[in-house]
Amino acid sequence: MNVLIADDEKDMLKILKVYFEKEGFQVFLAEDGEEALTIFYSNKINLAILDWMMPKTSGLQVCKEIKSNSDVKILMLTAKSENEDELEALNIGADDYVRKPFHPGILLTRAKKLLRKEKVAQVKDIKIDLEAKKIYKNNKDLNATKTEFELLNCLLDHKGNILTRKKLLDIVWGFDYFGEERTVDTHIRRLREKIGEGIIKTHRGLGYSLEEENG
Repeated sequence: MNVLIADDEKDMLKILKVYFEKEGFQVFLAEDGEEALTIFYSNKINLAILDWMMPKTSGLQVCKEIKSNSDVKILMLTAKSENEDELEALNIGADDYVRKPFHPGILLTRAKKLLRKEKVAQVKDIKIDLEAKKIYKNNKDLNATKTEFELLNCLLDHKGNILTRKKLLDIVWGFDYFGEERTVDTHIRRLREKIGEGIIKTHRGLGYSLEEENG
């Protein structure tokens, strides 16, 4: 998943970049509205996090332009506290609104919810129940382990992107895990035995991705 974060506070950008990259996002940073639009038109962006007050072009104007040209999710940031401002942001198409100051972890959680509203995802004949944390094949519960579910969920979050073994270890097992990267291969193999071969793709020397085609 690609996220654009636009804010004229450089320290804020650095902190948010760390938080989002830790969760496997590819992060694009902009320090003003014009730069944000240039990035939007040059890359496939899944979510834009825009500060309301930015140099050159305001976050509000950027939001309007992005929404008029795409269905990209937009989360507005602002130091303003008036409810009218929140209403204005939502009326021009913003999907959510967060007031400053905020904890980066809370922003990340709100962003992830925006990116995936549905509670059940379908990939070919596999159904992933995101609330119950279960995986079904042709409506039969596969009794996936917690790690197997988290692996598939992680690949689903980044569908279309190749995730390295290191990235999968960081996201699924955590940054404090110091085991072998081959642990990922073992769990992928077990997961494939349950869900079938045509869903998780191996990219030799790179990592794994979830196939784009839904069936």
